[in-house]
Formats: sequence, C-alpha cells, structure tokens
Amino acid sequence: MNTPDSTKHPCFNVAVKGECGRIHLPVAPKCNIMCNYCNRKYDCMNESRPGVTSAVLKPHQAVEYLAQVLEKEPRVTVVGIAGPGDPFANPEETLETLRLIRERFPQMLFCLSSNGLGVPAHLDRLKDLGVTHMTITVNAVDPEIGKEFYAWVRDGKKIYRGLDAAKLMWRRQEAAIRGLKQLGITVKVNTIITPGVNDQHVEAIAAKMRELDVDLLNCMPLYPTAETIFEDVREPGKDELERIRTMAEAYLPQMRHCKRCRADAVGLLDQDKSPEFASCLSACSKTLPPMRTEARPYVAVASMEGVLINQHLGEAPSFQIWGRENGGYAMLEVRTAPPKGGGGNRWYALADLLKDCRAVLVSGVGDTPMAILSEEGVTPLEMSGFIQEGLEAVYTAGNVSAFKRRREGKACQAMGCTGDGEGCG
Repeated sequence: MNTPDSTKHPCFNVAVKGECGRIHLPVAPKCNIMCNYCNRKYDCMNESRPGVTSAVLKPHQAVEYLAQVLEKEPRVTVVGIAGPGDPFANPEETLETLRLIRERFPQMLFCLSSNGLGVPAHLDRLKDLGVTHMTITVNAVDPEIGKEFYAWVRDGKKIYRGLDAAKLMWRRQEAAIRGLKQLGITVKVNTIITPGVNDQHVEAIAAKMRELDVDLLNCMPLYPTAETIFEDVREPGKDELERIRTMAEAYLPQMRHCKRCRADAVGLLDQDKSPEFASCLSACSKTLPPMRTEARPYVAVASMEGVLINQHLGEAPSFQIWGRENGGYAMLEVRTAPPKGGGGNRWYALADLLKDCRAVLVSGVGDTPMAILSEEGVTPLEMSGFIQEGLEAVYTAGNVSAFKRRREGKACQAMGCTGDGEGCG
C-alpha cells in the first residue's frame, strides 16, 4: 500500500505552499465528458484556469520538460496531471508518463486530477506506479442535480446524456473514491460551487464525502467561461463562498488556498511560472519525431466540388479519399458517409469507414465527433482553402496537430454550420 506524504504537497498542506512547488504536465488532451462550464484551450497563454495549456506533450516530451524545469526550479516536489482533458480519457499517455518519471525522478510525488469516470479501471496501475494523491471533481451526489452539469458523458463507445449521464458519473465517482481510499491514496474532492445549481447541495456532498473517508474538500467558485452553457451564471462572491466552506468544514477540512491552476501550471502556488516556462514547454512539444502513420496513408476531405475544403463534417454526404501519387496528391475514391442520427454511434461508424485515414479535413466539426474521431485515430482538422494546400500541410509536417485550426468556443456556429444538430452530434 502507498504511504501518502503530504508534507511536500502544497495543495494538501498549506504550510508548505511557499516552499514546495508543483508542475502540471499537459499530456491528457482528450476528455470523456463535456461539462457545461468547461472550454478547453490549447496554445493559450491568455487565461489562468483549468483546461488551458500553451502546448500538449507526449510522455517522453513530458520527462524532458520536467528535467529542464527542475534545473531552474528545484523546489518542485509534485508532478501533477490535470488535463487539459482528463488523465483517464488518456490512460496510456498518463500512465506511461508516470512510469517514465518514476524511473528517472523517483523522489517526485504523483498527483492526478480527474472527473472520476475512468479511474476504477486503472486502480491497480495507480498503486503500482506509486500515486499518492488524487483529486476527484464531484459537483453533485444527487443525479437530478448532477444532470445540470453535463452536456454528455462518453463511456467507451457509448454516449450518455441527461439523467443517465449523471447517474453514471456519480456511480463511477463513488467507486473511484472508495477504490483510491482502499489503496491508501490521499483523496481531495473539488466541488464547483455553481449558484442556482448546486450551491444548496454542498452540505449533502460534504456529508457523503466524509462517509467515503475523503481527506480534503475544495469548494471552488465557478469560473464563468465564454462560449459555454454556464457562461452567464454568476461567480459566487467571497462572503458567499466562505459561508459555504464554513458550513462544509463541519464535515471535512477545507482547502482555502486553491489557485484554479492551468493544465500547465508550474512553480509555487503563489508564484506560478507557466508564462516563464511557456517557450520551454513549446520547444519540448516539438522534440520527438512525427507520429507513425504508415497504417493510415490517406487523408479524407469534406468538399463540395473537389477543389476546396468547404463542408462541415456533419453535413458532408460523402468523403473524398486522397493520397500521395507520383510526387503529388490524387483523389483515389469517394466513400459515402454514415446516415445522420444515431448519436455517437454515427461517429464510431465514420471512424471505422476512415480507419486508413490519418486525418479528415473539414470546414467545421462539433465537439462530440471531434472527441470520438480523435480518440479513434482520425484527427478532424478545421481548415478552409484549397485541398492541395491542406494535404501539403498534413503530409509535409507529419504531425497533424500542428495544423489544427484554433477552436473558438462553439465550433459549429463559428464555422457557419447550417445543420439541425442531428449530424453534428
């Protein structure tokens, strides 16, 4: 069983927040749920909140980045993974990162932050890798309240919405907390205080967390984020938040020094150095060879006439399949898209249809197909302009992530989607 040591963890021990630092390694870009307050942003230095990072790293890149940070900031004692998606929507990347760091820097504490959905399936590996601290975000223990927080929840290849999504989330969160505590892992629970949604539910959460033997409760104020469903919900005031924390303190110790850290936070809690290390993070994100794409030699394109990239993923009745030929690019065939409807199953069917394609070039794409196709290895790239230019970018660079159009909020609307939602997912 692991032996948690919070004496060097600034989030779990406020007394050392001026002496010990943490580093968040952004190796987990995908998420298995869509929260109504979340807007993940990559390559962003303009916001300081969860879900934001200036780059995404592969496991080997993360180890090199950590080594460079430790040379300049030796006070870092905790390695955290908090996204920008969820560590357990990216379990291979997360666990491989921990394995590599454990080999090279055995003295580091490991701390993961998750929504809990995917945690139960990986409890044994967490124990083996020496994870000592975990944070689970629990916004409700009553699914009738929880359903207000999730646009959708994806478990494997199945998409849940509404009450079903909330029931699944709480069931997995409870199992995750119980399993972590059985392993001797210190558990903190984050609760996003959302006025008019769960602000009157916090006492029930606190009571249940005490029953589950949770170690620390962090009542975090909602951060209203543009282009989300909760963008117009107000942030709770300081006095309001303190009343809630004082009430909850009758059940569990409270964390009052949380900084709502970015997914690439680094340094002391009160002296975050993520801007200072942004160039280092960016450089490390480019240090490894391009991804292997031998098994995916083609690129799919959503185009009306075969010249321009000008169709939304959900509206395209078919996809042109392009590949390299005689030193240039040629359209090899046209494949009919799966019929509209069917929710997430449509996008899994499309992923299977395009399983020999490394990317699909489109003028716009919804959040659900973006998540599913990316997870299945077919990266949707929002582009405009000539097909030949898009193909050149993909094939020349090899790493298609470098050519993703920056997604500003609700991509479908931003890209002028005229669909009815049945195609977008």
